[in-house]
Amino acid sequence: MSNVDLQDLVLAGVRWELTDNSFMVKTQNVLSDANGDKKNIDIALSTRTQTSIVPPVMPIAPMSVDTAAAMAARPNDMAALNRMIAEFNHPLRAGATNVVLPHVASNPNGLVIITDVPSSEDDASGKILSGGAGDLLDKMLMAIGMTRENVSILPLIFWRTPGGRTPNRSELDLAKPFVKKALNLLNPHVLLTLGTLAAIEIAGVALPKSHGEVISLDSGAVCVPIFHPNYLMLKPTAKRDAWTALQTVQNLLKSFD
Repeated sequence: MSNVDLQDLVLAGVRWELTDNSFMVKTQNVLSDANGDKKNIDIALSTRTQTSIVPPVMPIAPMSVDTAAAMAARPNDMAALNRMIAEFNHPLRAGATNVVLPHVASNPNGLVIITDVPSSEDDASGKILSGGAGDLLDKMLMAIGMTRENVSILPLIFWRTPGGRTPNRSELDLAKPFVKKALNLLNPHVLLTLGTLAAIEIAGVALPKSHGEVISLDSGAVCVPIFHPNYLMLKPTAKRDAWTALQTVQNLLKSFD
């Protein structure tokens, strides 16, 4: 097989491996010297033999949204769903340090928070909304009499994207069945979305225009989109609007009591 053939296979995405065992072969050639006398001269030739070809490695088929939906439909509780997410072969999984699973409230009050992409701190710890953004969220919850014991938290994607970039459409769509299943199992009265991406994906609205609005969802729950804690740390003046929205969330939860 020529080098050109091998290059074509590589470009086609097929991996081939060659194992070569070379040895020296002696042959006799009859040559004439300067005086015209004929002599037998041994010539060593390097000969490539015993070349074996390992069959091509079949590429792994990409996971389809239908397969993801079928997997997400199987669990009957959040513990089983989290195990399923941890085993899910999402394209982002290979580049992440840890899977960042949903946080499930031990004493739920009907509120679920949805955020966007795990941060570098989340990726390192495997816990959603850790680091500075998590500290600020804890203070925001405390201001309305809540803690993480009362509130479940879901990311839209369970693995950090390279460099924390915005996930693309296919990456979001593959994770969406698990997010939907989590919401179905948690059955919240109120959703609080953090940041632009979560507002668009969950409520179909844009920030800052719809910040703090109460939006009715097909599930029967209501959604209140607010700024992400990372944004609030960069722009402290926006905390006033966030505080007003949090009070709205507090009153909504009271109305479901």
